[in-house]
Parts: sequence; structure tokens; C-alpha cells
Amino acid sequence: MFESFGFEETTAKQASVVLALVIGLLFGVFAERTKFCFRRGLVGEDRRAALGVWLTALGVAVIGTQLAVAYGLIGFDGHRFMAADLPWLAIVAGGAMFGAGMVLTRGCVSRLTVLTGSGNLRALLVLLVFGVVAHATLKGVLAPVRTTLGAVTLPLGETVSLAALPGGAVLWAAIVGLAALAVGLRSGNRAGTLLMAGLLGLLVPAAWVGTGFILLDEFDPIAMESLSFTSPSADSLFWLVASTSIPAGFGVGLLGGVLVGALASSLVFRSFRWQSFESAAQTGRYLTGAALMGVGGVLAGGCTVGAGLSGVPTLSFAAILAILSIAGGALAVNVALRGVTPSGRVSDGLPATPAQQPAE
Repeated sequence: MFESFGFEETTAKQASVVLALVIGLLFGVFAERTKFCFRRGLVGEDRRAALGVWLTALGVAVIGTQLAVAYGLIGFDGHRFMAADLPWLAIVAGGAMFGAGMVLTRGCVSRLTVLTGSGNLRALLVLLVFGVVAHATLKGVLAPVRTTLGAVTLPLGETVSLAALPGGAVLWAAIVGLAALAVGLRSGNRAGTLLMAGLLGLLVPAAWVGTGFILLDEFDPIAMESLSFTSPSADSLFWLVASTSIPAGFGVGLLGGVLVGALASSLVFRSFRWQSFESAAQTGRYLTGAALMGVGGVLAGGCTVGAGLSGVPTLSFAAILAILSIAGGALAVNVALRGVTPSGRVSDGLPATPAQQPAE
């Protein structure tokens, strides 16, 4: 469709950067205002409200994405989420590592990106380490880990998504989307907060349709993609050091837009705060978490946004397995850090309540 616009000096890839900047800018504003974070929804002190925000966004994203599919605007046939052979070991291991890492760093990558724009230097360092390790896992010294674990697969045939089950995509999109929205409406959040969460969720189908339909150029095709932070973080880091030879893509525009949007929102609403590390032990914990998320995000096929908020709306089993694995890893590490066994007893020598941690 892109060629029908008559652009002669602008390519679809260049236009995708502009699209990503706009989407990222809006994401940064909405996420900063709602404190959008999957980790908080699982283990935060305000987890009921935080999970309500996240699920509201997910519900809107599911319904919006599947409406776009139903109207023939986009399709996920051939997309990596729909691979016939499910790399289950890489997804489960990677998801658990990512979940563990986001607990150690007190934020998933999307939240840390927003916090970076809001003046949090801890989040900035985590993003830098995350990007380096993710790139090393994609194309560098850690790539053998990815290929080895990815080789262990489960053949799914044509049953790669919920759409292949009885009832089809419409039924399962309605079940997942409406269930998520129901939890969000009962989460105790203000109507304005849930409205912003819903608008944030709309950015997912907007990106899918933007890159997969509006910017579709048969002569110079670009990848159909939506919100994600794993590959964009690695791509942005590589672009920063080699921009003269590596052109910017959707991921670079998205990350830049989120940072600018979060910065603008935090300045307007006076929530901008310079924050840094308080001890060497805290620094070590954050660096460990960043490395775990870097490897885990690549192995799992995405982060809480890439595999979760954008992946689950495709109804892909791979995406669903990834977000469940991330949740499992986060909950397990949170229990370990609190010194509580799965039975609820306090482990010997460890307090039932951890020391107060700095704000996110």
C-alpha cells in the first residue's frame, strides 16, 4: 500500500521510523502516567492496581489486533510467533531468566526505559547492559546459547495459536480480551488511568497495521512489527555506535520516542527525579538482572511487551508460553528474595520482609 502514496524520496523503512517515533512518544507518556509495568503487577506492593493497568492494555490490544486480522488488514502467517516447531526450551528458560532479571532490577525493560527518561540513572545503566547482552545473544559470543537451546523444539504442525482451536480466533480473542478487561475494571483504578491504559493498548494494533498494511511495500518490504524492547534496545545501541553504516529502523524510532515521551511527561507533571545507586551491592544486583534479561529476552522471543503485550494478541502459543514463563521466573525469584518457601514458611536466617528498596 505504501507505494500508492506516491512518495519518491522516502522509503517504507524511513517512514517506519517516523511511525515508531509517534507510537513510542505516546507509549512513553501513557506508561509514565500509569506506571505501566508487568513486574509491579506480579510482585509490587500495589500489584492489584498495576496488574489492572497491564491487563486493560492487553485486553484492548488483543481485541484491536484480532479485529485488524478479521478485516484482512494484517495476517500473521509466516510470522516468527507462528513457527510450526516451538522452541519450548529456549522460551521457558529465557522467560524464567527474564522474569528473574526484572525482579532484581525492579522493573521490566519497558518500565526501565520510561524511568530512564524520567531521570533514573539505575535504569539507564540497566538498559545499556541489557542492550549489549541482548546483542551478544543475537549475533555475538552468546549466540551459541541461543542456537543450542533453540534447537530443542516441539512440533506443533498447524496448531500454533489459539485460532487453530475449536471456536477460532474470534472466540478466543473475545475470551482473552474480555477477561483481561474485566480484571482491569475491577482493579480499583481510576477511570482516567484505565483510559490511558486502553489507549496504550491501542498502540499495539496501530503498530501492527502501520508496518504490516499502511507501510507495506512489495518492492522494498519491511518487517511487520509492533511494540517490543529487546531487539530495539540492541538495534539502538548498535545504531548509536555505527549510525553512518547502519540506518535507523522501527526499533530505533520506538525506543527514542519512548524516552522523549517519558521525559516530556515527567517534566510536565513534575515527576522527573535524578536517581542513582545507593551501594555496591545494589549495583551488582541490577547488573546481574540486566544480564539475565538480555539473554532471557532473546531466548524467550521478547520481553513483557514484545512477547506479552504485542505477542499474546496474535494468539500465538509461543507468546503465551513466554509471558507465563516470565511470570513464573519473577514469582519464584521474588519468593527467594523474601526468604519464604513455597509453603509460606520463613527460611532460617532470612527475614520475612525484605529491606526497603529504592523507588522504581
